[in-house]
Amino acid sequence: MPEVKNRPEGSNWGEFGPDDVYGRMNLLTPERRTAALAEAKLGKVFCLSHPMELPGKQVLNGGRKPPVHHPVLRDGHVDFNLEVSKTSKKGATDVSSDECVMLYTQYSTHWDGFSHKGCMFDADGDGVAEKRFYNGYTIVDDDGQGLYGELGARHIGIETMAETCVQGRGVLVDLYRYYGEERVEVTHKQFMEILEKDNVVIEEGDILCLHTGLGKLIRDADGNPPESLRTACAVLDGRDDDLLQWITDSGISAIAADNLAVERSSTLAMPGDGCHTGPNLPLHSHCIFKLGIHLGELWYLTELADWLHENNRNRFLLTAPPLRLTGAAGSPVTPVATV
Repeated sequence: MPEVKNRPEGSNWGEFGPDDVYGRMNLLTPERRTAALAEAKLGKVFCLSHPMELPGKQVLNGGRKPPVHHPVLRDGHVDFNLEVSKTSKKGATDVSSDECVMLYTQYSTHWDGFSHKGCMFDADGDGVAEKRFYNGYTIVDDDGQGLYGELGARHIGIETMAETCVQGRGVLVDLYRYYGEERVEVTHKQFMEILEKDNVVIEEGDILCLHTGLGKLIRDADGNPPESLRTACAVLDGRDDDLLQWITDSGISAIAADNLAVERSSTLAMPGDGCHTGPNLPLHSHCIFKLGIHLGELWYLTELADWLHENNRNRFLLTAPPLRLTGAAGSPVTPVATV
């Protein structure tokens, strides 16, 4: 259990218990899952992930790379399209394929885990800020070691999100229909106006999904995205305190978007000279660090958004568990929307 005497202003640390590791996923109760199932009226499904080799190259994030396949050997043979009879299994009629894949967990469609973003904060009250994460957790031991040496969160890895199964009611807000491909930092006022115009009602426990159109641009680029992709389409204004307060008050359990970071990414120019006090990604800090709200990024929402618009709907059943990858800071995900 983390030692916590101080809690960040505006946080919900301790609300779900002093040792909670699930955050707002706690709000996906059996009753809310049952209500979400009622949104699956036709049994029609949408795959909300990109192929894992997209967006392509390293235009959106220079530190992350596409998947790389490596061979698996069987009796000295590359186990791909392999006649098993050529191995020690003489007479076998099988043809076998296996592989190893080197994977950057947040390159393509993914969830951010709670160990993805922490903050320097004096949680134990000794007057010295230390590295802390949601609910006051640290992710390394006293020697600074993770589960796998320099890596692997000892607490609140993405596996805790997987344990909740992540199934609930998704609610889509279609920013693209208002802003197109223009880079707009959507404020609380603008966001509320869209909710009213589109008759969108968001309730406690809902998973907010933001369609900005960037997912379609990624698909259209077909693995060769232009530099302009970095500054295309709408993002939330992470420095709008009213918008952050709405996220707190709304009771949403998670946010997923088809853009790079839900808010403006730190890879882009900062206001003024780039020097400021506080988190580089304020919406990330507010959601992941303070409130235990997972963020989904680089989802593909265009086909779903079009169908919902044509059918005068904005709600659906969403099933989106991450990989149960112990100690990971994030995970690929193949979300499924059922309408």
